[in-house]
Amino acid sequence: MPIISFFNGIKINIYTNDHPPPHFHAIYGKDEAMIAISNLEFIKGNLKNYNIKKLEIGQLIIKMLY
Repeated sequence: MPIISFFNGIKINIYTNDHPPPHFHAIYGKDEAMIAISNLEFIKGNLKNYNIKKLEIGQLIIKMLY
């Protein structure tokens, strides 16, 4: 899985040929979540609440790549 970004202990990964809807994978320690790019809704999994704001940065990074 290609790593798009790594910041504050959160790894942001994305697959180019992954299933819809467009999303990224956020990994923090043993927690992992699939998060929609369009609205940051959790598709699957979860992360601790204090990391959710940091994921907004990840969303901006991924939108820059599209």
